[in-house]
Amino acid sequence: MADFLDTPASNKLERAFLVGVQTPDMAPGEGAELLGELAELVENLRLTVTRQTLVNLRQPTPALLLGSGKAEELAEQAKADGADVIVFDEALSPAQQRNWEKLSGLAVIDRQEVILEVFADRAHTREAVLQVALARMEYSLPRLTRAWTHLSRQRGKGAMGGEGETQLEQDRRIVRDRITHLKAELAEVRKQRSTQRRRRQRVPVPTSAIVGYTNAGKSSLLNSLTGASVLAEDKLFATLDPTTRQLQLRGNQKLLVTDTVGFIRRLPHGLVEAFKATLEEVVVADFLVHVLDVTNPNVAQHHETTLAVLRELGADEKRTITVFNKADAADDEARQRAHRLDPHGLLVSARTGQGLEQLVDRCLELIADSLGASILLIPHGRYDIVARFHEVGHVQHEEQRDDGVFIQGRFPPSQAGIFAPFVLAANDPRAAPRETPV
Repeated sequence: MADFLDTPASNKLERAFLVGVQTPDMAPGEGAELLGELAELVENLRLTVTRQTLVNLRQPTPALLLGSGKAEELAEQAKADGADVIVFDEALSPAQQRNWEKLSGLAVIDRQEVILEVFADRAHTREAVLQVALARMEYSLPRLTRAWTHLSRQRGKGAMGGEGETQLEQDRRIVRDRITHLKAELAEVRKQRSTQRRRRQRVPVPTSAIVGYTNAGKSSLLNSLTGASVLAEDKLFATLDPTTRQLQLRGNQKLLVTDTVGFIRRLPHGLVEAFKATLEEVVVADFLVHVLDVTNPNVAQHHETTLAVLRELGADEKRTITVFNKADAADDEARQRAHRLDPHGLLVSARTGQGLEQLVDRCLELIADSLGASILLIPHGRYDIVARFHEVGHVQHEEQRDDGVFIQGRFPPSQAGIFAPFVLAANDPRAAPRETPV
């Protein structure tokens, strides 16, 4: 898909006129909130917003979404403001886009196209670039006629079509071939990621995935927990690529933590599909850390948006720790709002470190719940087994004895074959600790 910043309607787009809608089925004020979010998305593309207009829409029309009178009024206003592009917060059909461009003489795009362009601007790794390219191609296929307004699209009398029709069909064929090629490349990426995951699972370390609304502070939280240096900026979709880092917990317990792409309301379905390879980390994680910006007044909508995407991925039933980030900037109203949303949620600050210890404790609890509790006595000659337990299990208490190393802890069921010979029965007199557990 050609970059919309270089469209036939304008060689260089710099000024955007935004149109949002409030429909009867939307919550009061939701249209204004979404329009403000659209403005931030557009500004991320280095466009200047000339005006934001919210329209009360009772019933959409097939031709222009809005009524013809309102459409003409907005088109004239956009031109009077010197706008180069009209941006709708609602999804427009290809026919509606064409009709608006014909009416206004300006480039016309919708929220989906803006999000696709922001994603394209942020993609860096091969995987992210492929995923964005696929979503853009699938979005552009039914809209290719917009790129050929300078050619004739009248079908000829014979078997051959007119000049424009021929070019259009060639372009569609190129795009379809590109989509097929991108899907094949992404399948190879998924295969490679699956191989990497299997290698990690040979040493079964618990895994968690950080999910949440974009710009909630997920990357900052990963950095604070693990000492990583993942890009963390105050802008939407600062990073698209999943990053996995190891977190060392108490008792020599290890945890792999993966930062994932942020979610957003009205995320194009094609992007969810294209990003399945990235979001597989969410599906296979042992538990999720759902990060929310406690200072954002729309935190409840952000919470529901993330849950909706998790449902689409089939990951909504996973054990989840709810984390309200930016607690250092939260007032009493924000804290009360968070408590109403999830009374068990944790108030933390990735910037100051507030609440991170409680988050680590909660992670340890979830890991312990998933492992089998056991008491082992391992002979001194089998320190390889002791080392293995420290590597894959969770040590709750350990002491040196004359007859071996006494360990109270938990380990994955998949490792039972290794540790079973050293497990003590509950009624074994040696099963009681002699030292006071720390």
